[in-house]
Amino acid sequence: MHQNEENPWQIVSEKIAYDNPWIKVTEYQVINPSGNPGIYGEVHFKGFAIGVLPLDEQLNTYLVGQFRFATNQYSWELPEGGGPLDVDPLESGKRELLEETGLKADQWSELLRMHLSNSVSDELCIVYVARGLHQFQAEPEDTEQLAVKKLPFEEVYQMVAAGQITDSVTVAAVLKAKVLLMEGKL
Repeated sequence: MHQNEENPWQIVSEKIAYDNPWIKVTEYQVINPSGNPGIYGEVHFKGFAIGVLPLDEQLNTYLVGQFRFATNQYSWELPEGGGPLDVDPLESGKRELLEETGLKADQWSELLRMHLSNSVSDELCIVYVARGLHQFQAEPEDTEQLAVKKLPFEEVYQMVAAGQITDSVTVAAVLKAKVLLMEGKL
């Protein structure tokens, strides 16, 4: 038996609380599903979140290390970034991989799509697997101080399993890739 999948929220009014080139925050006055008045805040992302899992022939992958402002922590992650909504997300993936690692790939396949924080945000993430890798020069943005390391995929999986990697895009992509590798589908 299925739950009613229609939207039970009623919007009474809305106002933009914050807006910049990357995100817009809207505060809504609502009638919630139980019929009571309330507020709801939504963060609208003006681009896709893009992740790339590069895998070479020996099943090595590449992690990018950087300090993340919002969490006030250093983080090891797959190559990832943003892509404009009016650009093919695959092209954004190719750009991010080259910018952050200097890699180009011959084969690309979509690994997964997910919403990163769907209780407050509409951000959609698309993650690709990149195979047939070739090394070129990295081209990081001026806001990025990146370290790049090449590791066996299994070691990265163990880092995820041990909780040493907490970036959601990396965790989801590595876990899905591990299952696909175990099933012989990647």
